[in-house]
Amino acid sequence: MGRLFWKIFIGFWLALVTAAAITGTAVWLQHHMQAAPPDLAAGQPSRIATDMAAATLRHGGVEALRAWMNDVEFRRPVALFAVDDQGRDILGREVPPTALASARELVESGDEGRGARRVSLPSGENYLLFVTRAPGAPGARPMRPAPRPPIAPWELIVIGIATSLAFSVLLAWYLARPIRSLRWAFDAVAEGRLDTRVSSRMGRRRDEIADLGRDFDRMASQLQKLVSAQRRLLHDVSHELRSPLARLQAAIGLARQDPAKLETSLERIEREATRVDQMVGEVLALARLESGTTSRTRERVDLSYLAANIAEDARFEAEAAGRKLNFTAQGDAPVIGDPDLLHRAVENVVRNAVKFTREGTCVDVTVASTKSSALLTVADHGPGITSAELAKVFDPFYRGAAASGTPGFGLGLAIAQRAIDTHGGKIRAANVPGGGLQVEIELPLAHGAA
Repeated sequence: MGRLFWKIFIGFWLALVTAAAITGTAVWLQHHMQAAPPDLAAGQPSRIATDMAAATLRHGGVEALRAWMNDVEFRRPVALFAVDDQGRDILGREVPPTALASARELVESGDEGRGARRVSLPSGENYLLFVTRAPGAPGARPMRPAPRPPIAPWELIVIGIATSLAFSVLLAWYLARPIRSLRWAFDAVAEGRLDTRVSSRMGRRRDEIADLGRDFDRMASQLQKLVSAQRRLLHDVSHELRSPLARLQAAIGLARQDPAKLETSLERIEREATRVDQMVGEVLALARLESGTTSRTRERVDLSYLAANIAEDARFEAEAAGRKLNFTAQGDAPVIGDPDLLHRAVENVVRNAVKFTREGTCVDVTVASTKSSALLTVADHGPGITSAELAKVFDPFYRGAAASGTPGFGLGLAIAQRAIDTHGGKIRAANVPGGGLQVEIELPLAHGAA
């Protein structure tokens, strides 16, 4: 179960606990914190005073209570009343009618612990004891505000509904906000704005929705790269086809104007048609590699043996052009892959080096292996390329300044890079000190080959 599940689960659980806690607290307060009537003094001191007065009245009689009350009023200004059945205070003071009525209600309801006591003497007399604040007495405090009426059941229901509603609003906002951002991003991509990204709108979220936003950004980035590559490829293909087609048209026109040059024109047409066919074949190969449709059966291939065969063929061509090729292999270098694709990638790199190395120099081809990788290094002694060109050397149809006047379409290294990427490998290019270009291919070594 993912992080979003736990967020929703814990959120609902906290909402239920909060609603239950609020409801329970309200019920507890209603049951245990009911205040005394506003005209009576409540609290622990008042209960102690009435308890002491009741004990004095039972054991000492009215005179003892009267003496004790005089002493208490002298030392502590509280109004303790002891009222008989006729409503007369034993000290002869005026009894507050509202306080007397509240005290009688408390005693009749059996709730004597909230500020009133009834004491019956053996003589049959009954006295009502209660405490009020003496009006105007030093230290007297204002009357306590009227108590809140008991909480009704419907109020508890309203509290629970309000709590759950507030939580539901927060949860809905928390879930809907990133979803709205995702919807906006999908609409933007559908309209062609492939540079749209949504991760910045996810904030600091760490859940499945944030993961979905990052996945969307990767998808949009990949789509942007594919569409840009497609547009660039179409532009480059149209540009490269324009020259041979123009020469074809010129040869056809020349043959029509001068039938005596028909043979020469046909040779030109054949040469240009072959050139176009080769370019179309390489473009199709590049397109298949970029689209990932080259799903062939892979097998165990010895990179050393593969490179040795390619080097032998390239050495023959190099010697015919006044160049040399040196091949060195340090043991076997088995990899898993498509033999045809690997052959084409290595051949493109080696033939590219033979093409650009200076006359009288040597191309060095080396194969070695580490604990996890097979390494193929091809170094020439040509003019090399600038630092700015190194970042573009694997782009389709890119030909550096040193390639002017040499045959080719600028697709060899691009096809090699796509083929190596398909096999989970890496291809790098760097200038060689003293002049020349070095291309290094790194492929994962077959399991159990180290």
